[in-house]
Amino acid sequence: MRNVAVIGAGQMGTGIAQTVAWHGMKVMLADVDLDRAEAGKANIEKAVTRLVGRGKLEADEAEALLGRITPVPDYAPMEAADLIIEAATEKEEIKQAIFEGASRVLGQGAIMASNTSSIPITRMANHSPDPKRFIGLHFFNPVPVMGLIEVIPGLATSQETTDAVIAFARGLGKEVVLSQDEPGFVVNRILLPMINEAVFVLGQSTAGIEDIDKGCRLGLNHPMGPLQLADFVGLDTCLDILMVLYKTTRDSKYRPAPLLVKYVEAGWLGRKTGRGFYDYTGGAPVPTR
Repeated sequence: MRNVAVIGAGQMGTGIAQTVAWHGMKVMLADVDLDRAEAGKANIEKAVTRLVGRGKLEADEAEALLGRITPVPDYAPMEAADLIIEAATEKEEIKQAIFEGASRVLGQGAIMASNTSSIPITRMANHSPDPKRFIGLHFFNPVPVMGLIEVIPGLATSQETTDAVIAFARGLGKEVVLSQDEPGFVVNRILLPMINEAVFVLGQSTAGIEDIDKGCRLGLNHPMGPLQLADFVGLDTCLDILMVLYKTTRDSKYRPAPLLVKYVEAGWLGRKTGRGFYDYTGGAPVPTR
């Protein structure tokens, strides 16, 4: 694949665009308008400038990388894309609207992929012009650093599409996990119940934030405790994924912890808002309770 379009210039979309451009492909970056897309590229520039400052990237390499990323105002330029990746928020109605818009310019033989972390691929493929060329391509945050991509074919996805997307993912230097189209796929199907249970443990005053996270870091040999990880993912995103799992499976084990719902209602969404289970306003994270 030589030309890739990324729809969504937030944290995930810019991470995907940076990684794809680093591996020599041209990237079109879009959002709700050109200003948002250009702001996304500006954030990528800040990230690669930091890498240059740390000696992890040469200045000419950074310049070439940025030169391969073009903010675009709408879907029209994406008719030249070999692969269109949707990287919007985890709201199915928003994703559906994107697929329907991008479908109007999807080239013959081009592939449409969703970076969803939980929503069924088969269902979303109904909003594309050709479900055989629709697939799940789940990156992990931060994309330039994390070494994994989940590839999720829908019921109608062709083997040719699956093979092409696996090759693309491996071409980015990532390891691939192939998952069937089940809610949450592999990683989040396992991870979110753990995060949710940690919030239940906190809400029931079994232990405090620091002890819950310390217990999992040291007792399970995890690099980050579940509450700190939830802050990193975004508590609203965690809640969205749990609701997809709960509504799709009707299994009570995915019922969101009431304390998680309260934090989201309060706007305490984690690192991106400065407060979640930890307060980040002073630099080093401090438990909020």
